[in-house]
Amino acid sequence: MADPKGFLKTTERELPARRPVSVRLMDWKEVYEQGDPTQLRRQAGRCMDCGVPFCHQGCPLGNLIPEWNDLMHRGEGHAASERLHATNNFPEFTGRLCPAPCESACVLGINQPAVTIKQVEVSIIDQAFDNGWVTPHLPGRLTGKTVAVVGSGPAGLAAAQQLTRAGHTVAVFERDDRIGGLLRYGIPDFKMEKRHIEARLAQMTAEGTRFRPGVNIGVDISWAELRRRYDAVVVATGALVPRDLPIPGRDLPGVHFAMEYLVQANRVGAGDTVENQIVADGKHVVVLGGGDTGADCIGTAHRQGAASVTNLAIGKQPGHTRPSHQPWPMDPLVFEVSSAHEEGGTREYLASTVEFLANEDGQLRAVRVAETEFVDGRRVPKSGTEREIPADLVLLALGFTGPETELISPQLEVGFDERGNLIRESDYQSSHEGVFIAGDAGRGQSLIVWAIAEGRAAAAAVDRYLEGETLLPSPVRPTDRGFSL
Repeated sequence: MADPKGFLKTTERELPARRPVSVRLMDWKEVYEQGDPTQLRRQAGRCMDCGVPFCHQGCPLGNLIPEWNDLMHRGEGHAASERLHATNNFPEFTGRLCPAPCESACVLGINQPAVTIKQVEVSIIDQAFDNGWVTPHLPGRLTGKTVAVVGSGPAGLAAAQQLTRAGHTVAVFERDDRIGGLLRYGIPDFKMEKRHIEARLAQMTAEGTRFRPGVNIGVDISWAELRRRYDAVVVATGALVPRDLPIPGRDLPGVHFAMEYLVQANRVGAGDTVENQIVADGKHVVVLGGGDTGADCIGTAHRQGAASVTNLAIGKQPGHTRPSHQPWPMDPLVFEVSSAHEEGGTREYLASTVEFLANEDGQLRAVRVAETEFVDGRRVPKSGTEREIPADLVLLALGFTGPETELISPQLEVGFDERGNLIRESDYQSSHEGVFIAGDAGRGQSLIVWAIAEGRAAAAAVDRYLEGETLLPSPVRPTDRGFSL
């Protein structure tokens, strides 16, 4: 513990400034300005090195947070990077995209603002890349065993890197033309520039992982054939089926799923040409859904020059402080203002969408909404409160219902639970011998940190299956759900 009185001397929580809204709306670069090293060390020094560091359990990866906070406070960035990588394959992703349940579990957060764990994390890894400390970890031996990983999101990439380092020959299959899954095409650059993906893929390629973009398993190669070709298969395809809103007018031109919109914007940002691109330029945009995907749509619409942006959520506005039914160290639902919300637009809560309305030309012109009321525990539109909100473009950011199953289901003998997720046993193996399930495909829509943790755990299970034993870490089990009281 570098400064035993750090949390007493520095009681304020400090984060790097975000670039001015008027400036950042002119580009797609990340919103934060370069951090102040002095401020960063001061914030890292607030960590109390608790006897029982609950942040370890708040993070599914079990990150060694007090250790790298201490090292960062001492200015030992290289050592901090090594401790960070001991439990997390991709801190450059989690440090930018994870909602940081570790901070909710921070002991200091009981009566002070929590340590800025997420900011320290991303600063450590950025410094590591800048100084050339992130180097390939080549396996000490090759086992001669082969593994196919299907899906190149965080779960698939984590599993692939762990298995490659264990000495197996690993090929990652991705149906898109570039590797990265939703990290690549679902996350706008203003949250994470894609150079961070490229830097990590360069390390993985040097380690020996093989990447096969543009291959749709189940179409180009059948699932059964893939299993015959490889000694083991890891299914890490995510939970990509979007939740729909089947109300009158749903089929009108101008009503789209959020991912249709975000993927096209990211492709254009990558230099591709997208015919008939969905754009917000000059339009009144309504975003349905108050989560991270909705915020990504809001920030994208502002950068495309939307005339107005309205964000509707069917539920109540969360409070600004931790609710009593979600006590420390649970991850609470609280009101948050993301960078996208700072950039303009209107947020409305208790708003139930009733109908999408068309003009005489059959084009979307408005959204009819009503106040939400609760009847027998259900959220329903309150009669007599209907009103219209002008809309030329509606984006449905209502979450995801589960993995796509139409290809894998008839080709492999795998089971599905009541939520449509792929069933796996305690060792992440499906009912089809040698086929393992990792990430959202088995867990349902979840956080990036859970995806990486499950990728690591599934890799350990595959290594044990192939070799009879494993030295790879297994941070979580398929049944784990985090803190519960």
